[in-house]
Amino acid sequence: MSSPTPFGPDATVADIGEFGLIAEFVQRFDQGPAVYVGPGDDAAVLRTPRGHVVVSTDLLVENRHFRRDWASAHDIGRRAAAQNLSDINAMGGTATGLTVGLALPPDLPAQWVVDLADGIATEAALVGASVIGGDLTRGTEVVIAVTVLGACDQAPVLRSGARAGDVVAIAGRQGWAAAGLAVLGRGFRSPRAVVVAHQRPEPPYDAGPLAARAGATAMIDVSDGLVADAVHVARASAVSIDLHSAAFPLEDPLISVGAALGVDPMEFVLGGGEDHPLVATFPAGTTLPEGFRVIGAVSEPGDEGPAVTVDGMVYAGSPGWSHF
Repeated sequence: MSSPTPFGPDATVADIGEFGLIAEFVQRFDQGPAVYVGPGDDAAVLRTPRGHVVVSTDLLVENRHFRRDWASAHDIGRRAAAQNLSDINAMGGTATGLTVGLALPPDLPAQWVVDLADGIATEAALVGASVIGGDLTRGTEVVIAVTVLGACDQAPVLRSGARAGDVVAIAGRQGWAAAGLAVLGRGFRSPRAVVVAHQRPEPPYDAGPLAARAGATAMIDVSDGLVADAVHVARASAVSIDLHSAAFPLEDPLISVGAALGVDPMEFVLGGGEDHPLVATFPAGTTLPEGFRVIGAVSEPGDEGPAVTVDGMVYAGSPGWSHF
C-alpha cells in the first residue's frame, strides 16, 4: 500500500523535482543503528565493528551527463570516477574501493568500454583506490553507475556544522568546466583549457583530509553549482552565507569564452558545476590548509531563514544544475 504524499496522483517527476523526491525517499527509509550519517550529505557513513565506512553513489547517463562525441571514453571514465571520489573527499575522507555498473547498447564498440574502464582505473589510482566489482547489462544508451567506499581518519565533516562567524573557503578550480560545456554546446573546441576542464575534472583530492584536520566545520563538493551547493550548506547548518565575487579573479580563458558567447564569465563561476572543488567553512582565525582561500562569510540567518547571497545581494543568475 502506498504511503500518503503531499502531491496529487497526476504529479510528475518534473513537477516534484530532484529534492522534492529525495525528501519523499528519506522519510520512507528508516535508518538502523549502524547508520552514523544517513541521506543528505555528500556521502553516508556506516558504523562497522572495527570502525566505519563512507559510501557514495552517482549516475552518468549518455546525452544527459556526457556525450561520446565530446569526450573520449577514457576521459568519461575518469570523470565518472572523479565525481564519486570527490564525494568522499568532501567528508574529509579517502576512497579505498569502487564498484561500477554499466548499461551498454549491444552495438557499442567493445574497445570504447575497455577505454572507459582504463579511465576509471586511472582516476581511482590517484587516491590509491581499487575497482572491486560491478555489473553489466544491456541498455539503449550508456549508463554508468559508480559506488565508492572509503574511510575518514577523523570524524567526517558534514554540511551541517557551519556557524555564524565562520569564513567560507574553496580549494580547487571553479567555473572552468562550465565554460567548457558552454563552448562544446556551441559546437566549438576552444579555448582548449576549458574544454579539457569539462572533459576531465581535477578535484583537489588532498584538500578534504587537510580541511578536516584543520578544523573545518562544514564541507561540500561543488558538483551542481557554487551558489546551489552553498545553499545546501546554509540550509543544513541553519545559517546564511555571503559569497564574495572579488575572491574569484577571472582568468583569460573564462574571459574569452564569456566575450565570445556574450555571457558574463562570472556566471560560470557562480552557477557552474563539475570542476569538483571543495567549499568548506572554518572558524574565523583558522590558518587555512594549503590550497584553500577565503571566498565568503557565514552569518546568522535573516528573517526569511537560511540563504546564500553574492556580495550581499540575492543572486539573479542560475545557481546551478537542475536534473528535472
